Amino acid sequence: MPKRIAALDLGTNTFHLLIADVSGNNIEQIVHSEQKHVKLGEGGINKGAITESAYLRGLKALSDFQQSINYFSVEQIRAVGTAALRTAENGQAFIDEIKASTGIRIEIIDGATEAALIYKGVAQAVDLGGSSLIMDIGGGSVEFIFANSDGITWKKSYPIGAAKLMEMFHNSDPISENDVKAIHLNLDAVLADLKLRSQQYKPSVLIGSAGAFETFATLCQIQGNRQKFSVERSYKFNIDELESAMAYILSSIHSEREENKAILPVRTDMIVVATVLTQYILKELKIESVELSAFALKEGLLLDNSKSW
Repeated sequence: MPKRIAALDLGTNTFHLLIADVSGNNIEQIVHSEQKHVKLGEGGINKGAITESAYLRGLKALSDFQQSINYFSVEQIRAVGTAALRTAENGQAFIDEIKASTGIRIEIIDGATEAALIYKGVAQAVDLGGSSLIMDIGGGSVEFIFANSDGITWKKSYPIGAAKLMEMFHNSDPISENDVKAIHLNLDAVLADLKLRSQQYKPSVLIGSAGAFETFATLCQIQGNRQKFSVERSYKFNIDELESAMAYILSSIHSEREENKAILPVRTDMIVVATVLTQYILKELKIESVELSAFALKEGLLLDNSKSW
């Protein structure tokens, strides 16, 4: 008998709610999905605090989620907080207030656990037959997972999320060569061990989980005159179209991105540094095949049986 589970992924930029009927290791039916662009890390991601305005947005989002959870008669709730909540000095206060006001218990997960859950979700959407590198670009952190059909071979979370990189390095619009070089220098230092692992595992494909890669895919569809874009589980990029989409993002100004319907408001500016990061990975690791997984952490959370909730 399927169990109705609500998975809450409380990220640095976006809070996700996914309600589904789950049986064993299968998501039988998606019942409801919604997201709130909370921007929990706005103004405080590099200071280790959640600002008052972001704090209030987070409280309102969880209150709204609780209404949906009640409406759809959820049997089990699984809620996790990632980079912003695990690094903010007032993160525990936020968690305590949510528990008191809604009854939702939030667990803070570390980067390794986050990466493992992302893998569980991606493995449901994409064929991992060969050596693959999964990349999940969040606001506060980025998870990299080397994997194949047998499972995870190596994983690590890095504190180089789009919100953090944007606050640190995105000082011009369109982004300048100097800003891009500064990001590259930072990535050279932070991702040295990732490059060594890539030489060891030799991934043939980069799999981007949701987020920025959904924006890339939508832009590719529009540029290819395929106006209606939808993807249930995965999408394989045409590399020329992807490069064209990324070139557009890097040459664009804020108002152009703001008016582009392919770019969600929460990604209007962060998509720029996410693009710089993606280009860096493709070039440095010499990967020529790219795929989008529409499934990510929240789907992995639905299927996780590693602990009792």
